[in-house]
Amino acid sequence: MECKIKINKDRCTCTYEPCPRKGRCCECLTYHLDMDELPGCVFPPEVERTYDRSFARFARIHADRT
Repeated sequence: MECKIKINKDRCTCTYEPCPRKGRCCECLTYHLDMDELPGCVFPPEVERTYDRSFARFARIHADRT
């Protein structure tokens, strides 16, 4: 499967600009899972900017929606 880096970069919501994984979703996901966190793209913008990408933060966001 071919990685569509340009398209991925256009849709990437990560605000960490020097990130070498921008547009490389599989690398990004692997990196964050190895760090016991989720990538910024699964969070709303106001949370993504805090760089708290923990599973606990993700669960709190979704628990608040119920």
